[in-house]
Amino acid sequence: MARLAGRRLLAAVPVLALVTLGMFAVAAASPFDPVRRYIGSGGVSASQETLDGLRENLDADGTFVAQWWTWLGSALTGDLGQSLALRQPVSQVIGERLGWSVLLCAVAFAAAVSLGTALGVLAARRPGSAFDRVVTSLSYTLQAAPPFWLALLAIWLFALRLDLLPAGGLGEADGTTVTAGALLRHLVLPAAVLTVSQLPWFVLYVRQGVSDALHEDPVRGARARGLGERTVLLGHALRSGLLPVLTLIGTRVPELITGALLVETVFSWPGIASATVRAATSTDFPLLAALTVLSALAVLAGNLLADLLYGLADPRVDHDEM
Repeated sequence: MARLAGRRLLAAVPVLALVTLGMFAVAAASPFDPVRRYIGSGGVSASQETLDGLRENLDADGTFVAQWWTWLGSALTGDLGQSLALRQPVSQVIGERLGWSVLLCAVAFAAAVSLGTALGVLAARRPGSAFDRVVTSLSYTLQAAPPFWLALLAIWLFALRLDLLPAGGLGEADGTTVTAGALLRHLVLPAAVLTVSQLPWFVLYVRQGVSDALHEDPVRGARARGLGERTVLLGHALRSGLLPVLTLIGTRVPELITGALLVETVFSWPGIASATVRAATSTDFPLLAALTVLSALAVLAGNLLADLLYGLADPRVDHDEM
């Protein structure tokens, strides 16, 4: 496993380099001028000489390759640059917001995996039953529901109609104080929406995996030895049926990030979403590059985690071939 992790880390270096270079290329093709957006309305009357001087000071001149190379050299020394959109150091922008996004994603993902596994096992236990049909139908329906629609529906029902939970934000009524109680109340709706958006995939994968495992020879042998149905289901079928789910964990990370950005925007959650939107609309090269690296690292880490978990669950896997 250590060798596998080492190989993945080495492979991540050129991947991240190409990803950030592609981001600079796409941003450079944008019709927006980051320098004019940086100075705001003053850019209309500013002279070309002033704009060129400011562009040089902000390292926004030259080709996108030159800008990428300058940014890369600074990033390797720990300097992620200055955000043109938020006028703060990029490290400060990310540091203030990343923790809230990680909290939301971690709670939602853990809930989706746990609840999806439980529902999938119960549905696979009696295929064709009323419970199985209801769970499967709801899962297929929720697969087609976009996260922002689920978020708006949750706000309408639980915040506006029932007045049970806050519609957005994070702190108390004064908007500045963040207590444990306020955090929990504001976390419930966005975490629930993000959980529901990820839940169908785990339900369907677990159901199919456990259903197939119940017809395999080892499970039939366990039943023939007189083991209880609970032991057969949880001790044999579930372990075999979870193998495809471990692979699914890595592939769901990109969608989890995308869904989290949409959910954060709808609920005004103080995470990375607002910074991502500002960076994209303002052609903020340094912030865009840092956020792109974070997203790519999350995807690579998810894939590595899935492979490691698969190896732990199935000792027959040869990590040297992965």
